Parts: sequence; C-alpha cells; structure tokens
Amino acid sequence: MIRKIIHINEDACNGCGLCARACHEGAIDMVDGKARLAREHFCDGFGDCLPSCPTGAITFEEREAPAYDEEAVKTAREGNKMNDENHERHAGGCPGSRMAQFSRAGSEHAPAAAGKPVSRLGQWPCQIRLAPTVAPFFDGAKLLIAADCTAYAYADMHEEFMRGKVTLIGCPKLDGVDYTEKLIAIIRDNNIKSVTVVRMEVPCCGGLQRAAENALRAGGKFIPWQVVTISRDGRLLD
Repeated sequence: MIRKIIHINEDACNGCGLCARACHEGAIDMVDGKARLAREHFCDGFGDCLPSCPTGAITFEEREAPAYDEEAVKTAREGNKMNDENHERHAGGCPGSRMAQFSRAGSEHAPAAAGKPVSRLGQWPCQIRLAPTVAPFFDGAKLLIAADCTAYAYADMHEEFMRGKVTLIGCPKLDGVDYTEKLIAIIRDNNIKSVTVVRMEVPCCGGLQRAAENALRAGGKFIPWQVVTISRDGRLLD
C-alpha cells in the first residue's frame, strides 16, 4: 500500500540515537552507528522521531510500504519489554554504544594500584562514529581525540594522555569518513575546556588532525589545543 512513512538520510545521520529513543513503536534501530528504519510495519507515520533529530536527517515520504501493524508492535513490546528495557537501550543507540560514564574514585589523581596499570577511560562509547554529540561527560571536559593506533604504539597512553580526559578515538582511513561535522557538533554544543589530538606519524592520521583543527575553527569558541605525534616505534615526536 502507498502510505506516509519516515525516511532516514544516513549521510546526514550523526548516530546520536535520539530518534530510536523517541520511537515508541520500536521501528528504528542503530546499525553501524547510523539510524535505520528496521521495521517498516512498526512505523505509524506520526513522526515522533522527527523533532528529536538534531541534523534534520529524518523526513516524511509517501511510498509503497507495509501497513502499520499495531498488534505486532504490542506483541514485541510485551515479549521484549520494549516499554522499559528497549527505551533504556535506545537512549544511547544500540546496546554496544549505550552511553556510560565510569565512576572511578579519584581516577584522575589515583596512582596505579599495587603497580598494576589502571584504565583511565572515563566514558563509553569512545569511538568518534558512535559517540553522541551531546552527553553529560562532555560538560567541562578536556577532550582527547586520538588515533586508534596510538594506544598500541605508545606504552603510557592511559597515564600520560587519557588520564582526566574524555577520550574519542578514530581512524579516518579505516572508517572512510570525515569526522569534521561530528567534532564541530561536539565542540559547539558542549562546554569543552581543551582539546588534545594524539596522532601517529603516518600520513593517514593527517585526516584526524585536520578534522579536529577544522572543527575548532568552526566551533566559534576559543579553546586551548595541542597536537602530539607518536612514531611508529612508540616515541613522542613532538
């Protein structure tokens, strides 16, 4: 049948997951960091998800689609406890990217216990593509934007760079995306205190540095920032 149904522009989607949270019918899932209309017969066409989208990625269209199946929605709610558990699940997107802030007493200043390394990761998710653009852990944050490989190449990454910071990681070569727009939104819409970029010496990491620099210029704020480069054999180059 021809009916009104939502359309999600995945290119414009920033992966925040707010639309999935707003969809009380459970029609939207987060797949690979993007919102997707996973169950067309769950979409009632009322568009509760539209106002929640910060990038305007969701619109209405009229096209061939299965009819809205209210009974299927009710059954799914009962079987999967969608009213509660899925609402919480969608608050940060898919289960693996649900937002979390880790409370480690004195984590910024506490020494490693009994000589054992201590994780300094303070929030989840940490992948740039999966991170929301607005989150409580960004409020007053010292932001670390790091290339994926730096944590493996540089032995003291947690203590020297991650400690006391909100860490976002990415690899523009592997992800095949420009992080600029995502980072602009994070810097513009949150109270970021400083930005540190840690990259590898390899050329592909230049994309990560450029995205951060472009975001800082476009964010409209004066924020202290620095770039640190790690060699392939694990040395600080600057």
